[in-house]
Amino acid sequence: MANSWRMAALAERHRALGSNLEDWNGMPTAWTYSNSGYTLADDHEAIRTKAGLMDVSGLKKVHYIGPHAESLLEWATTRDISKLYPGKSVYATMLNEAGKFIDDCVIYRMGPNSFMVVHGTGTGYERLTQGAIGKQVAVLFDDDLHDLSLQGPVAVDFLAEHVEGIRNLNYFHHMHTTLFGCPVTISRTGYTGERGYEIFCKAKDAVTIWDNILEKGKDFGIIPCSFTTLDWLRTESYLLFFPFDNSEMYPFENEPAGDTLWELGLDFTVSKGKTEFCGAFEHFRLKGKERFSIFGVLLDGKDAPAEGDELWADGKKVGVITCGMYSRLTDRTMAIARLELPYAKHGTPLEVKGSIEVSAIAHTMPFDDPEKKKRTAKG
Repeated sequence: MANSWRMAALAERHRALGSNLEDWNGMPTAWTYSNSGYTLADDHEAIRTKAGLMDVSGLKKVHYIGPHAESLLEWATTRDISKLYPGKSVYATMLNEAGKFIDDCVIYRMGPNSFMVVHGTGTGYERLTQGAIGKQVAVLFDDDLHDLSLQGPVAVDFLAEHVEGIRNLNYFHHMHTTLFGCPVTISRTGYTGERGYEIFCKAKDAVTIWDNILEKGKDFGIIPCSFTTLDWLRTESYLLFFPFDNSEMYPFENEPAGDTLWELGLDFTVSKGKTEFCGAFEHFRLKGKERFSIFGVLLDGKDAPAEGDELWADGKKVGVITCGMYSRLTDRTMAIARLELPYAKHGTPLEVKGSIEVSAIAHTMPFDDPEKKKRTAKG
């Protein structure tokens, strides 16, 4: 295991499933399991057809509390924070002064002057911490709070047996309740493209909740799933993972790292009518100046491409694959790619070169549930 500085309350549970607990975000994380009894394909199928339980506690959970908390988030993120009410959350992005993407997050409004922001591996936390200097806002990095993600179509049926009113919880809303006698916040969010829930709990309660879900969820087909399963799910559902899809990993020659929201397909995260936020001037100025596009690729055969495999057309390299997978459920091989603009059109013929050499076509994303009906379903 890497030298991680954060506490993983479920470390022993992951070791028992055969994880070496690789570092992610300073947290020992179960990237893979070697003796869970399931393959990655099984994990993927469970979440798409039944439900899977993952430990995503490596996400940074940070509380911003005080009279200036809202204005801080208004400045630092692309969303209109005033539209959030207690119990509502929103997916947001953050830019630097050059209008380039530095992080994404989910912002939860917990009260009038109280927010929780959940980050990945970008520098949003540092940006917000610096922005809080001199303002009436307290910043609390909450490493006691763990995050268990129960994702899949039967997740709601399982939780409905234990949490009153869970069927009425709408997409991107959260509720404070108890689960197996433990205080929790349950959020209807996730990173899978499925209807799912994130269960925020105290570290001391994580084992109790984990064990009960897996034991009582057996009849529902709920199984433990490793962190790597998210790569398969995000490929199908067009969910980006900083920095693995970004120019931090695939730099431009003689240019600093950084991609625009227009290039990443994340411009929808700018709230309608919002024109003042960090990087806003450059963001709007860079519209129409895209250097590439994040786009899908549908490959021939059943061999998944590797990260970094090249895409060729017209006798030249025109893109690079950032994440790929083969789905036995749909019998399709898919990938997320960074493609030159002329080739980022559905149906454009491509050739994959690298770990495999096969024909492919450019394909619109998401591959799975393009109308997002599953994650937003009611009842």
